Amino acid sequence: MSAHTTTPSDQSSDPAAIADPLLPEGGQRRLIDPRGHRFGAGLSVVVLAIAFLANLPLLVAAIWLALGASALFGTRYSLLGRPWPFVRRVSRIGPPAELESEYPPRFAQALGATVLTVAVVSFLAGATLLAWLLVGAVGALQSLLAATGYCLGCRLYFLRWWVPAAFDRLARMTTLAG
Repeated sequence: MSAHTTTPSDQSSDPAAIADPLLPEGGQRRLIDPRGHRFGAGLSVVVLAIAFLANLPLLVAAIWLALGASALFGTRYSLLGRPWPFVRRVSRIGPPAELESEYPPRFAQALGATVLTVAVVSFLAGATLLAWLLVGAVGALQSLLAATGYCLGCRLYFLRWWVPAAFDRLARMTTLAG
C-alpha cells in the first residue's frame, strides 16, 4: 500500500499530466515520480514501526489520515510525500526515467487506509492484537514497496474487476486542483 505522492513543486501540471477524456472539461490525470511513491512508503513504515514499539495507536491514526487524504483528494495532498522533492533536490537525484499515473498509487493508498480503518476501530474496541496485526500487514506491504518498488495495491488496480473502475469515478469527483 503506497503512501507517497508528489507535490506541485515535484512536477508541473503540463508535462506531467495526460489528457483524460473521462474527466470534465478535458481535465488531465496527474503523473507522479514513482521514487517518491517509494519514499512515502518508507516514511510510513518508520512511523508505523515507532507506533508499534512505543504502543502509540495515535500514530497509526495519523498514517490512516495521511493515506486516506491522499487517496481521496490526490497524491499531492499526502503529508508522507512532502519531503520527497526536498530529498531529491538535496541529494541531487535527477528526474525519473518515467512517470506513472497517480491512480494506481491512490488506489493502493485507499486499500491501506481501509485496512487501517479497521485497525483504528479495533484499537477503539479494545482488540489491540487484531489492530496491531492489521497495522503489521500494512507495514509489511509498505516495506515491500519501499525496498523493491513492488506495489501490490497498484497491481490490484490493474486487475479487471469493478473496484478500480468505481475508485476512478470517485477519484475524479474528489480530486482537488493543486
